[in-house]
Amino acid sequence: MRRSRTQLECSSGFSLVELLVVIAIIGTLVSLLLPAIQAAREAARRVQCTNNLRQIAIATSNFESNFGALPRSAILDYEEREYNQGVYPVVDHQSGKQFSWMVLLLPFLEQQNLYEQFDFSLTVFEQNLEPQEVHLSGLMCPSDEANLRYFSDSDLTQGKRFAKGNYAAYVSPYHVDLQLLYPGAIVATGQPLSRIEDGLSRTIAFTEVRTLDEEQDERGVWALPWAGASILSFDMHHKCSPLNGESRNSCPEDRHYLADPRSLGQTQLPNSNLKDTVRFCSGGSDQQYLSDLQSMPCTRWRWPIGVGGYYSASPRSLHPGGIVVAYLDGHTSFTSNGVDEISFAYRISINDGRSDDFDY
Repeated sequence: MRRSRTQLECSSGFSLVELLVVIAIIGTLVSLLLPAIQAAREAARRVQCTNNLRQIAIATSNFESNFGALPRSAILDYEEREYNQGVYPVVDHQSGKQFSWMVLLLPFLEQQNLYEQFDFSLTVFEQNLEPQEVHLSGLMCPSDEANLRYFSDSDLTQGKRFAKGNYAAYVSPYHVDLQLLYPGAIVATGQPLSRIEDGLSRTIAFTEVRTLDEEQDERGVWALPWAGASILSFDMHHKCSPLNGESRNSCPEDRHYLADPRSLGQTQLPNSNLKDTVRFCSGGSDQQYLSDLQSMPCTRWRWPIGVGGYYSASPRSLHPGGIVVAYLDGHTSFTSNGVDEISFAYRISINDGRSDDFDY
């Protein structure tokens, strides 16, 4: 049977104009939905990252219950220095066996088997079973890409590969090497909870760090107790008592930490533009270029340890606007990049005695 002309016209497809209109509508809908989908994915990643930090804080509490003290920031050596006729302790994180607090915490993170692969009679650079090169999902934030990233150097690590992760402990509101003079929650000697004078719910213990896809960049290495690797400090200097009309950087006789407002604008805020001090990162190097490109600037650590040095690094994440932090009591919170510097320094310190009243 022959079809009529009317039937043929009714059965014809879309015109070109109609097709373009449909494509435009679909494109508009996709452009509207895509940011929402990305935001939902990031929210899920942030939830997982927050949960990882909470588990680390809980594991730390269990560690303290078993041993009567918080885990040491590192197994290493420390020494005493003189300054203005005073003696103060200095921590050298490039000394001793150099196991990080994270290695000590492994049994409380359901990683007993991995913990038993470490030989503590040797340094962390001499491990025969290579446990330090294992990537652990519980130590990685899905917003970053730490998986399969390693740190290695023929000299510093004796050729060993070290896996990277995304969490670090705060050791001091000042510098990493001054953690025994102005302590944070996790310090080189370990400490009982009774020393946390400001309260567990007011003391930040852990936060996030980012990694760089560069083999000579140690940031994020969970087994090494280096700045930007598994430990951090805030670089808010101590406001010392006057001596002969002058201000000093080190006051061994001052028992409580007091933030110095002259450090404002020069602290290691979340995702700061202030450079992290790392072992390499020379000017003009690929490492420095990549670091600047990814908004995690660095500089080579070349200063002496102690009050005359500068050894610290910023917490970093890819969450929009800030980082997640975990307190000693196990609760977590989101901290913005523009957090008040004085307030943040006091939340890292364990003995400022003024967590609710910031008088600067």
